[in-house]
Amino acid sequence: MCGIVGAVAARPVQEILLEGLRRLEYRGYDSAGVALHTDSGILRCRRTGKVKALSDALEEAPLQGPTGIAHTRWATHGVPNEANAHPHMSSDQLAVVHNGIIENFEELKASLQADGYEFSSDTDTEVIAHLLAKELKSTSSLHTAVSNIIGQLEGAYALGVIEKSDPSQLVTARKGSPLVIGVGIGENFIASDQLALLQVTDRFMFLEDGDVATLTAGQITVTDLNGAKVERPISQFEHGVSSADKGEFKHFMLKEIYEQPSVINACLEGRISGDKLLEQCFGAKAAGIFDQVKQIQIIACGTSFHAGLVAKYWIESLVGIPCMVEVASEYRYRTVVIQEGTLFLTISQSGETADTLAALREVQSRVLASLVICNVPGSSLVRESDLALMTNAGPEIGVASTKAFTTQLVALMLTTIALGRRNGMSEATEASIIQALKKVADQVEQALEMDKDIEQMAQSFAEKSHSLFLGRGTLYPVAKEGALKLKEISYIHAESYPAGELKHGPLALVDKEMPVVAVAPQNDMLDKLKANLQEVRARGGELFVFAGSDKLQSEEGTYVLTVPECEEIMQPLVYTIPLQLLSYHVAVLKGTDVDQPRNLAKSVTVE
Repeated sequence: MCGIVGAVAARPVQEILLEGLRRLEYRGYDSAGVALHTDSGILRCRRTGKVKALSDALEEAPLQGPTGIAHTRWATHGVPNEANAHPHMSSDQLAVVHNGIIENFEELKASLQADGYEFSSDTDTEVIAHLLAKELKSTSSLHTAVSNIIGQLEGAYALGVIEKSDPSQLVTARKGSPLVIGVGIGENFIASDQLALLQVTDRFMFLEDGDVATLTAGQITVTDLNGAKVERPISQFEHGVSSADKGEFKHFMLKEIYEQPSVINACLEGRISGDKLLEQCFGAKAAGIFDQVKQIQIIACGTSFHAGLVAKYWIESLVGIPCMVEVASEYRYRTVVIQEGTLFLTISQSGETADTLAALREVQSRVLASLVICNVPGSSLVRESDLALMTNAGPEIGVASTKAFTTQLVALMLTTIALGRRNGMSEATEASIIQALKKVADQVEQALEMDKDIEQMAQSFAEKSHSLFLGRGTLYPVAKEGALKLKEISYIHAESYPAGELKHGPLALVDKEMPVVAVAPQNDMLDKLKANLQEVRARGGELFVFAGSDKLQSEEGTYVLTVPECEEIMQPLVYTIPLQLLSYHVAVLKGTDVDQPRNLAKSVTVE
C-alpha cells in the first residue's frame, strides 16, 4: 500500500527521500509528496501520479534541509489529487505522513472542527495533524504529543512527524502498519520497507505495536505502549542490494520468475540434511507444538491463499489430518469454531497483510499455536506467531507474486513433512520427498526453457477479453493462480475451475473467443482431464495445454506444450512456471504496466 520514508541527518536529505520513494514504487500508489525543514520553516511539495512528477517539481524548486518526511499514497479516503496527497500539515506548525486507516476519523474530525480547525483534504490522516497541533498547545515535546494522541486513534497507523520548532528531530509511531527505523552513522531514517533505505544503511530496528520513537541524527529514543523507555534490537539486512535492480531483464516480474531456481534452493538451505528435515528450522518450540497438532487451519489472501489450497491436498493425503483453508478477509469477520489441537497457519509474502494479521490476533488465544510462512523477517506476523518459517525469496518487487508463491509451496511441503512424522509418515517417504525437493530447482530451470514457445503462444491471447483455466487435483489451485496472474497484469478477465465442473456451468461460456488453458500433467487424473478437454473442443473452444505426457498432441484448435518431467508431488511448483510466463508475455503484448498493474498494490496493509 502506501509508502513512508523519513530522514534526519547532518546533510541535505531531499535526494535520500526521493530515492526511498522510488524504491517503494512497487507497493502501488497514486500520488507522492515530501515535507522538509528548511531555513524558511517546513515546506512541502506534492504531486499526483508517479514519483517522477514529484522529482521534476523538486528539480525546479529544490527543498534544502537536514530533516524530512516523504510518502507515496494509495487512496483510501478521498480521490487521488494533490490536496489529498501526503504529507498533511496543521497550518505551518507540523507535517505528518501516515500509512493505515483511522476508523474513527469522522468522529475526531467533527470534534476538531468544533474547536476551530479547518480541513483542506478528505483524508483520515489530516485528523492526526490537527490532533497533534492541539496537543502541542499543552506540551512542548513532540514525542509526548504523539504518545498522548495515539490512544485516540482507532485502526492502524505508521506515522512520521516533523515539527517547526525543532528541526533536529523526527518522531515516528506504529500500530498494525509496517514501519522500520534505519540506523545510520550520524544519521537515522524511517521507512515502511527496508528496501527503501538500502542506499543509506543495512541496519534496522523494528518497532512493536504502540511504540513511539524520536530520531535525531545521533540518537534513537523509543518508548512502549505504557510510555516506558525500551531498547529495540538492531539487525542487519541480509538480502542483496541487487534485488532492487532489474539487471538484464526488462521487468522485475521476469527477473523474479527467472530467480525461482535459486530462491527455491535458498528456501531449502539449512532446513534439510541428507534425506531428513531439520525440524529446528521452525523454531525452538516446534517439536512440542507439532506433537499436539490434530488439525490445520490455513489463512491467507490472494496468491498465498492458492499456496494454501495446494498444501491442503498435501497435508490431508500425506499427513492424514484435517486441513481447512480460508480467505483471511472472510475468516476474520465470521463466527468460527476452532477444534482442540488446531495449528493456525498463516501465509503472507510481506508479513503485514492486514486481514491475515487481524485473523491471527482474533484467534491467537483460542488455538494450540500459530505458524507463519513469510518472506520478511521482523514483520508483524513473524513477531506475533509462535513459530515462523522464512521463505528466503528475497525482496519481490513485481506486484504480481511469482517467486513468493513457489517458495511458499516449498515451505509448506517442509511443514507437511514435519506434521507427517507424527502421523505415520515413514522415513522412506520423507526421504523420497526430500529428494524430490532437491531436484525441483533444476526442473524449474528446465521449465524456464519453454519461454520462447510460450512467448509465441501468448500472441493468441493478445486480442482476447476472457479466458478460462482448468486443472484437477493439486493442479486446480495452480490453475487458479494462473488465472489470477493473467487478470492482474494483462487485464484479461480470467476464471479458473476444476476441470470436472465444466458441465456445471462454465461450458456455456466456451466459444472461439474464449481461450481455455489447461494444466495436464501425467498423473491418475489425466484420462478424466482429457475427456473434459474434448468437451471444450466439441464447442469450438481453443485449447492451450501444458502437458506432461505424449498422450496429448497438438492439432487444429489444440496447442500443446510439453512441461519437463518431474515427480508428481512437485508438479504444482513446476507447472506454475509456464503459467507465469504466459501471463507475462500476454501483458507485454498488450502494453500494460507489468510491474505495477493498475489499481493494485504489492503489500495490502489495509482492508
